[in-house]
Amino acid sequence: MILFNKRLFAAVLLMAFSGVLTQCATPPEQEGLELSHLLNRAISSERYISADEVAQMIIGNDPSFILVDVRNEEDFNAYAIPGAVHIPLAQLLDEEHKIHLDQDKRDVIFYSNDHLFADQAWVLCCREGYSHMKVLEGGLNAWYTDIINPTVPDESMPAEAFELYTTRKASSMYFGVKYPETFLKEPVVKIPVVKKPAPVEVVPKKKKKKRPMEGGC
Repeated sequence: MILFNKRLFAAVLLMAFSGVLTQCATPPEQEGLELSHLLNRAISSERYISADEVAQMIIGNDPSFILVDVRNEEDFNAYAIPGAVHIPLAQLLDEEHKIHLDQDKRDVIFYSNDHLFADQAWVLCCREGYSHMKVLEGGLNAWYTDIINPTVPDESMPAEAFELYTTRKASSMYFGVKYPETFLKEPVVKIPVVKKPAPVEVVPKKKKKKRPMEGGC
């Protein structure tokens, strides 16, 4: 069933962009991949990368990838994954962006709000003969639900779910998310109440009566 869905998705995707692909002006010796080859690549799960993987690559300062945001400028300015390069989908094939997309050693990871624009970018770049391309699975929606706001696992879930949550929580803190239990609270200093001692009752010392002197002159 999963394989069927992938094939259906790839077929619809390629049909939707068949007009675009046929209009891409490329030299005869670089006409791009044949449709069947492109279809095989499109249904491969290897072209997707998870939000968890991307987060760990960013945290670890991994130099082996370039993150490309293909949304419009307004969305990019509102929020973008740290370190992403902004190349709007409509400008993807402009000559100035080739330096970012035509890579030999680094992966180019496309993302959009979900899959739609990123998948389109992937198809267009495949047509240009570019390689080492991936798509952020689930786009920014997955980035938000998995990394920025991970769901606390239910008590009935296995230990692996809690381990994954711990990792995701640590990632979200790296990207600036604050949790209530991590806030530093100013210690409350309790001033001890010192009871005032009861006033000491001062009893005046009784004076001794003088004895009359005995005898006389």
